[in-house]
Amino acid sequence: MRELLPSAHRVATLANAPDPFSKPFLEKIRLAGKATDTTIDPIIMIHRSEELEAAFLAMQKARPDAAIVQPSLPVKRVAELALKYRMPAVSAFRPFAEDGGLLSYWFDEAEVYRRAAVFADKILKGAKPADLPIEQPTKFELVINLRTAKVLGLTIPPSLLLRADQVIE
Repeated sequence: MRELLPSAHRVATLANAPDPFSKPFLEKIRLAGKATDTTIDPIIMIHRSEELEAAFLAMQKARPDAAIVQPSLPVKRVAELALKYRMPAVSAFRPFAEDGGLLSYWFDEAEVYRRAAVFADKILKGAKPADLPIEQPTKFELVINLRTAKVLGLTIPPSLLLRADQVIE
């Protein structure tokens, strides 16, 4: 976020209240905010999809510089609302950027599924799951939606565009 919008010092967060990962999601966002001297406010907990429009109205009043969206929210609807309310919004989920969100940064799902297939093969051949090493994703994908950036009047830094795995024009 800091490289995308260097002037952003106040960032809203939309979290999916029923999602058990919302608490660790928010903790990571708060830690990143402290590390970059970014205020994370407001934090808006979404309980139902019907609350999304009201959340954007609340953000419009609070006037944050940008928003971070938990990927378990309905990303297509959130991307539409972010454009409607002219809110630079980012999420981890690739379809967010594909559906009109400004940016996504997420692990390469195809690679994770390939690795899962390797583990399944080993288990089916008799390996004990407890004996297999734990792996974490090592490849991530950065997707930038330039159409959205243009609508929002933003210029994406060339250094970020060069690192992008996909630029939607």
